[in-house]
Amino acid sequence: MQPEPSPGALNGVRVVEWGSLVSAPFCGKVLAELGAEVIKVEPPGVGEEARQRGPFPAGQPHPERSGLYLFANLNKRGITLNLQSGPGRELLGRLLESADIFLENQPLPLVEELGLDYAALKGQYPRLIVTSISPYGRSGPYRGYRGSDLTANAMSGLSFGTGHPHREPLTTPLHQAGYLAGVGAAFASIVALLGRDLTGRGQLVDVAEAQVIGTLLTGYHLPTYIYRGVAGFRSGNRMRLGLFPNCVLPCKDGYICIDAPQIEQYRRFLALLGEPDWTADPRYRDRRAMSDQYPAEAEALIAPWFMERTKAEILQACLEQRIPCVPVQTFDEALADPQLNARDYFRPVEHPWTETYRYPGPPYRLSGAPARLLRPAPTLGQHNREILGNELGLAEAAISHLERAGVI
Repeated sequence: MQPEPSPGALNGVRVVEWGSLVSAPFCGKVLAELGAEVIKVEPPGVGEEARQRGPFPAGQPHPERSGLYLFANLNKRGITLNLQSGPGRELLGRLLESADIFLENQPLPLVEELGLDYAALKGQYPRLIVTSISPYGRSGPYRGYRGSDLTANAMSGLSFGTGHPHREPLTTPLHQAGYLAGVGAAFASIVALLGRDLTGRGQLVDVAEAQVIGTLLTGYHLPTYIYRGVAGFRSGNRMRLGLFPNCVLPCKDGYICIDAPQIEQYRRFLALLGEPDWTADPRYRDRRAMSDQYPAEAEALIAPWFMERTKAEILQACLEQRIPCVPVQTFDEALADPQLNARDYFRPVEHPWTETYRYPGPPYRLSGAPARLLRPAPTLGQHNREILGNELGLAEAAISHLERAGVI
C-alpha cells in the first residue's frame, strides 16, 4: 500500500497575515501550500488593495473577482479587523497568542503607529516570528520610504540593464519583485522556525524587495565588474555580459531564447545549423567579441535558420542536442504546454463568485510533503464567525456588536 500523503511540511504552524497586493499574500500562499494554517486579516468594508486591482473577468471590477487577489490568497481563511480601533487590535493580539508567524508588508509608519512592529511585539510574544516585507527593508536609510515594484527594480540595479540602450530603462512586469520577495520571505520564515526550535525564541525576518531582486537577478554584475572590469548596460534582446549566442530572436511563429555559453553546447549548436561557412572567419570565432562588439551582426548570421522554423521545431531540435533554449510563450500556449500539463501544474479551483478557473500551481514538487490545494481565496470576512466565535470564544451577540461598530 502507498503511504498516506503528508499533511504538509508546516503542519501545525499558524500564520497571521496582514498583507496587501503581492509580497506578503504570496508569502502566505507558499506557506499555506506547505501545510501552514494562514489567517488573512483585511480591513472591513473594502478589503485589501488587490481586490481593486484585477484583472477582472470581462474587465468588470468586483472585489471578489480580482484575479490577483484570488491567486495570491489560495488556501487561506480570512477575517476582517479594523486595526485602527482598539478592539480590532485586541482581537489581533488574541490571534497572535497562538500564532507562530506574523506576516506583514504594510507601510512602516502605520505598523509603528499601531504597535505592530517587531520591537513592540517581541516582549509580549517572545516566540513569535515577525516577517516584514518592504521595498527597502526595515532598517537602513530607506527604511521609511514608500516604494513599488518599479522602484524596487530600479534600486536593485535590474533596470540599469533592462531594455534597449536608445530607450528608457524597463522593469520586470506583473509584480515580479513582490512574487520573488514573497518566496524569499516564506523560506526565510521556515529557517526562523528551525531557529526557534533550537533557541525557543522568535525573531524578525526582514525582507527587502530590492535586495531580493539584486541578489537573484543582478548579483552577477558585481563579480563581472570586479574580475573583468565590465559594467552591464541595456542591450535590448540580448544579455550584455554573456557569450554569443545569448539572445531572444524572432522565429516563424513568435520568439525563442537561445543561450549556449559552454563550448560543447556551442559546438552542438553550430552542428545543428549545419556547420555554416562563416565559422571559418576569424571575426566570428571570438564569441566574446561577437557578444560585446558586434552582436547584431553576429545574430544576423543565425537569424535565417530561426525564421525558417517554428518555436516547437526549434525547441525539439535543441532538446535533442542538449542546447539550452526556451520559447517565448503566449498565455494560451502556456496553458496548452505539454510539459506543464503532464505535471498537473495548472489546477482548477471553484469559487462562489467566479467560474472555475485554472490557477498556476507551485513551481516545485516535494515527494514527502506535497503542496496542498484545500480551498479558494476567502471572500471578505468569510471566516469571521468561525475564527472569532469558535476559536476565540466570542458570543454571537458580541460578534454582531463588533459588526455594527465597524470593528469587523
